[in-house]
Amino acid sequence: MKDILHPLCLTIAGVGFLVLFRDLIRSRRGADTSSTDPALLALTVSFLASALSFAVSITWVWIHIDQLFGVPNIVVPIAQSLVILVLALQASVLAYWSRPAPEARQRSKHLLIAAVAVITGMAVLFMLLTPATQRPTDFSLYYAHDPAYQAYVLLYFGTYSVAEIYLTWSCWKYSRTAATRSIAIGLRLVAIGAAITLVYSGIRIGAVVGSEVGFSVDQYNDLAWACGDVGATLTQIGYFIPVLATRFGAAYTYLHEHYAYARLGTLWKTLTDADPSIVLQAPVDQRTYLKERKSIHYPLIRRRTEIRDGMRVLRPYLSPAARGEAETQRRRAGRSNESRLAAVTADQIRQALVLHGHGNRIAEPADFADSTLDLDTVRAEQKHLLRVASFFTPLPPDTPAALTSTSTTGVRS
Repeated sequence: MKDILHPLCLTIAGVGFLVLFRDLIRSRRGADTSSTDPALLALTVSFLASALSFAVSITWVWIHIDQLFGVPNIVVPIAQSLVILVLALQASVLAYWSRPAPEARQRSKHLLIAAVAVITGMAVLFMLLTPATQRPTDFSLYYAHDPAYQAYVLLYFGTYSVAEIYLTWSCWKYSRTAATRSIAIGLRLVAIGAAITLVYSGIRIGAVVGSEVGFSVDQYNDLAWACGDVGATLTQIGYFIPVLATRFGAAYTYLHEHYAYARLGTLWKTLTDADPSIVLQAPVDQRTYLKERKSIHYPLIRRRTEIRDGMRVLRPYLSPAARGEAETQRRRAGRSNESRLAAVTADQIRQALVLHGHGNRIAEPADFADSTLDLDTVRAEQKHLLRVASFFTPLPPDTPAALTSTSTTGVRS
């Protein structure tokens, strides 16, 4: 069971470490070490330690490490020391996610000191054990009667159980007040994973207790490995979910902003051709931005602003009659309110461009149809402008000056 689950867990932990390490390196570029995100650093090191703990515990690796050091089962304190380090770092990450930075730093320091103390104690007890037989699959069961090993188990698995109980309770508690949904989901998964690992530690402690009072838990060895690996993996995934959510969120924002910039291009160009003075800066070459994988956030802000400026320029040329006719046509098409108002606004822009091009102002101009919408956020305004752009088509170059009716503009209905 161990040699089936450990490689899978190693793969998950290893991939997680590589992704986090890449983020860590990127965050440190052009900055001092003091600016490194401590939660990201702790999480990265915890994934590395976890991956190493799984790697050294695989049977053939175990055997080679024992031969390298010349000490049978030396992998046991190595792997379990890494696990203690993982638990301390995971608790540190939780502290940074849930507490003020100074308090989190202090707690992290205490957790790491405690981890070092436990690891030191484990090393001393292992030296007293002096195991002579290599047991890569059933070490804990084989040495359950040894007093030194019993003390070792109580120290290691006692610490392990306390840490997992703390993670279970704390993560479930903090998940209720998490700032984002991804953190809430991740913390709940950590809590579930930590609870599952308690079966693993319970069986290992039970082996020691059973050796003294006369019962055996040998038949649960595979279950112990399964609960330990599955629980640890769920815990890792839980910590990784907020990182993935951030990465996917950044990727979505990058792609959507480039899409919006391109999609608004026709509407923007038509308005800026009508009045070039609304352009603050020359437009960027989007292909260069894409090639260099640069964010187009600021140029998109300028594009949205200049579209709105262009619409303000057209305000004196909005015909009430043209708006009424456009509303009638769009209402017949049976569109939703937001789509209908966007479509009417696109019709008004087209009609106003004709009048603007020939200087025909309206004595009592109408408002744009979308003036009734509550576009109080950047997201809402951008979504609406994309709707307007979807209904807008450029004017043909030979549009007659007398054109004032949307029924003859060629716009989609």
